Amino acid sequence: MKYALITGGSRGIGRAICLKLAEMGYYILINFRANIAEAEITLRLIEEAGGSGELNQFDVSKPDEVEAALENWKKQHENEYIEVLVNNAGIRKDTLLMWMEKKQWFDVLDTNLNAFYYVTKTLLNDMLIKKHGRIINIVSLSGIKGLPGQINYSAAKGGVIAATKALAQEIGKKKVTVNAVAPGFIKTDMTQDLDEKEFKRLIPLARFGNPEEVAEVVGFLASEKSSYITGEVISVNGGLYT
Repeated sequence: MKYALITGGSRGIGRAICLKLAEMGYYILINFRANIAEAEITLRLIEEAGGSGELNQFDVSKPDEVEAALENWKKQHENEYIEVLVNNAGIRKDTLLMWMEKKQWFDVLDTNLNAFYYVTKTLLNDMLIKKHGRIINIVSLSGIKGLPGQINYSAAKGGVIAATKALAQEIGKKKVTVNAVAPGFIKTDMTQDLDEKEFKRLIPLARFGNPEEVAEVVGFLASEKSSYITGEVISVNGGLYT
């Protein structure tokens, strides 16, 4: 059995990634924080497509919850390990810096940046021992270009990009790859408040992307076909920024 953990796997890009990796034969651990109804829909879609998985509830921004949930999973699977980790969970709390409250800053960094450390560190040692693993971080156009009104989000995603490049150099000899995927404007709950008609005029391909288009790149990075790629950031943004 091959195991993959997708944080924030209940909806949007996370759900599409869960379905893609299940299609590739992985047993999917669907992480979610609170919305069990959406997580159950993801699991049902996986099973209807002939795959298998389970729900794994914890808040990625809380280190005690992360450690307890993942260590408990390890105890129940002593001879197995999670070989693919997709750090996808994320939140936005957009506002201009002059109006940004401390909570808006720290909530976004805790979920988008610190969670990378909490989850990855807990699973990394097993990948190193087995000398095989795939760590795929879902970042953002904001982390590459920076976007006004998203100082907190840009800082968090930019931090994950830098961590991706550094960790790839630390562990490459152990045959564990670390890459990032940077979506632009993708049709999900996180972008439903944006004026698609207005923003798509900025995009060379003249449309928002679909979660499945991001998931295809993640699937490639999780596969053996990407075994000589590490430390990279692949943009999926319709040509908006290169």
